Amino acid sequence: MTTTSPAAASPVSRPLFIVLMVLVGLNLRPALSSLAPLLPRIEAQTGLPLLAIGALTTLPVLCLGLFAPLAPWLSRRLGVERSLSLALLVLALGLGLRGLAAPAWLFAGTLLAGAAIGVAGTLLPALVKRELPASADLMTGVYTMALCLGGALGAGLAIPLAEALGGWAASLTGWAGLAVLGLVAWQGLMPAAAPPAARPARTGTTRALLRQPLAWQVTLYMGFQSSLAYIVFGWLPSLLVARGYGEAEAGWLMGVSVMVQLGAALAAPWLARLGRDQRPALALVLSLVAGGFWVLLLGPADWRWGGAMLLGLGQGGGFSLALSLIVLRTADARLAGRLSGMVQGAGYALAALGPLGVGLALDLGWSLRAITLALLAVVAAAACFALLAGRNRRLMTDEAGRLTVR
Repeated sequence: MTTTSPAAASPVSRPLFIVLMVLVGLNLRPALSSLAPLLPRIEAQTGLPLLAIGALTTLPVLCLGLFAPLAPWLSRRLGVERSLSLALLVLALGLGLRGLAAPAWLFAGTLLAGAAIGVAGTLLPALVKRELPASADLMTGVYTMALCLGGALGAGLAIPLAEALGGWAASLTGWAGLAVLGLVAWQGLMPAAAPPAARPARTGTTRALLRQPLAWQVTLYMGFQSSLAYIVFGWLPSLLVARGYGEAEAGWLMGVSVMVQLGAALAAPWLARLGRDQRPALALVLSLVAGGFWVLLLGPADWRWGGAMLLGLGQGGGFSLALSLIVLRTADARLAGRLSGMVQGAGYALAALGPLGVGLALDLGWSLRAITLALLAVVAAAACFALLAGRNRRLMTDEAGRLTVR
């Protein structure tokens, strides 16, 4: 059985932890969502070719996948709380470097920001499982709502900040202030837990986790649904302009879609509790995603605002459920941390192919219909793995220390 040392327990109160969780969550999307609205200005000022612009949208998502597996390693050596402080510090540094405007610093800052988000986003689900075990799935919905709000603020304020601060570089750098605020609050109010007096019981090695089909089902669902999310962040305005909408309207349509994600992210875990497992909720949110893409890119123009809301409801709920599955499919916080590293590492590496693929498709002259059909195929792939990952199963260790599924 797994034991937890009393010394390892966090002294922070439940309401304060929720506030800190929300503040950290707000920092984990503006670095990604604030970039897309500014791409035309960046391209015009820096002279970067379309392929390099596409790489700039793909790099942070790829970094999420590459650096997420680093989180459990850091956690074991520094503690979860100190590791999260380090991630926020690196995030602020990366956002600051992007403000230097030169292409080399823009890519370097984006790489650091993506790495920091990959580590922080992997640590938080395990922390939620540790601090709020009885309501970990519902609190994951609150955390996901904070992520969505951060994404909406990044997308909506990118152009106004550029106008107010004098350029796209200052707009990108401005988000470093929020990261510094999060770092100060986290460092001051969430002190690191004392090291445990005894080595905790093993909860399954990463190698054992890689042999579990359930772990891969959650990972692949995360990967396919996340690829759709980052396609929206990186390319939806461009696709809508290709359909014939104006740039301003395309931006508003994306903004509405991202804003609608807030309520869906909070409601989806509650909806998932109504059934015996999460399969009905997962099927519902993915159906909304498919309907939203079809309406926006191929459906009647009069339905475009409804399509934006459908897409937002589906994507907010889909991402919230993906994070909820990490805590629902594991029996304890340590195992949740390891699964989180695997799911967000391999999942985001797969997700990085989404925006890269759309960029290549546009460069090759694919029609809007062909791109839409490709997006619907990704939704179908996500649905296949969602129906497997959504079953009522849980990874746990038996008395002999072996990783099993029950």
